[in-house]
Amino acid sequence: MKLWSDSWPNGEAIPPRHACGRLDGASGVAFADNVSPHLAWSDLPPATRSLVLICHDFDVPSRGDDVNQAGREIPADLPRIDFFHWLLADIPMTAAAIVEGAFSHRFTPRGKPGPAVSVPGFDGARHGVNDYTGWFAGDPELAGDYFGYDGPFPPWNDSLIHHYVFTLYALDVARAPVEGRFGGAELRRAIDGHVVAEALHSGTYTLNRRLLGS
Repeated sequence: MKLWSDSWPNGEAIPPRHACGRLDGASGVAFADNVSPHLAWSDLPPATRSLVLICHDFDVPSRGDDVNQAGREIPADLPRIDFFHWLLADIPMTAAAIVEGAFSHRFTPRGKPGPAVSVPGFDGARHGVNDYTGWFAGDPELAGDYFGYDGPFPPWNDSLIHHYVFTLYALDVARAPVEGRFGGAELRRAIDGHVVAEALHSGTYTLNRRLLGS
């Protein structure tokens, strides 16, 4: 099973247009274009009955004490946790690619609608809520359920370059065994035992000016 993207080479830096956050001016950050990437796949196992796509960042700080605090950097040795950016379940067998921008082409305050997917060719597919749902929960202007794709927006003072992994899972069931409003942990638990193959495409992103040499 293979997964690839024309949006950036595997393992390379993610272009800012695919991010949720970008550098702004001499010292600030702002919301970016948030364009969902192109992805394509092939060589599915014969037992495949549906597909699940999960994008997560495994470099997220486990504590927020230093996050986006002027005059500080988040230490590289701080324990890290997962942050889910995209949960797409029940991708039909008739789909073989995702067109760039099909699932997101801007940042949507309070989140895009879900779980139903309205993209042509993805009838019956469902979105879970990504982890911006929790991140923005305390912000009265941004709080909401963030379904679908929202790209990278790592802390601008993190000493680590963040890694984003898009994993495509081939399942032996036509519908992922998860219902209602689900997040990344729930989806992972639900598909456990139903995965017949998986493939990865990854990228990196940082907003730390020191690491970027700017």
